[in-house]
Amino acid sequence: MFPPRVIVGAAIIVGERVLAAARASPPEIAGKWEFPGGKVEPGESEAAALIRECAEELGVRIEVGEQIGPAVPVGRGRSVLKVYTARLVGDAQPRPLEHAELRWLAAHELESVPWLPADVPIVTSLRRVLGRTDRPG
Repeated sequence: MFPPRVIVGAAIIVGERVLAAARASPPEIAGKWEFPGGKVEPGESEAAALIRECAEELGVRIEVGEQIGPAVPVGRGRSVLKVYTARLVGDAQPRPLEHAELRWLAAHELESVPWLPADVPIVTSLRRVLGRTDRPG
């Protein structure tokens, strides 16, 4: 049995908001929201993969922080999603190069978009990082 493939995501935080990205494809998950990122290639570190993916998907440079939330099994356990906090480096602003839309969400806005199931546990952990532990009512 092979170890699961690692998929990394970036919770890019500016102030008290985090960047969320709406999938453009494939059709079965288009319009669902995620943290930008992608697969770690053989021989690549998780941080290097995240830096590469954010450059490709958003046109920005990032600095990778700590893992947030649990490692989430996806694809019937064939892969695992790990999300890391990140911050922007330089003056470039994220652009939706591979996503349908980008939004900056505050803690009380995290529930305003339909997240992909794998990202939901991360959103729960992120709420605490963004400085708010209660759910909006």
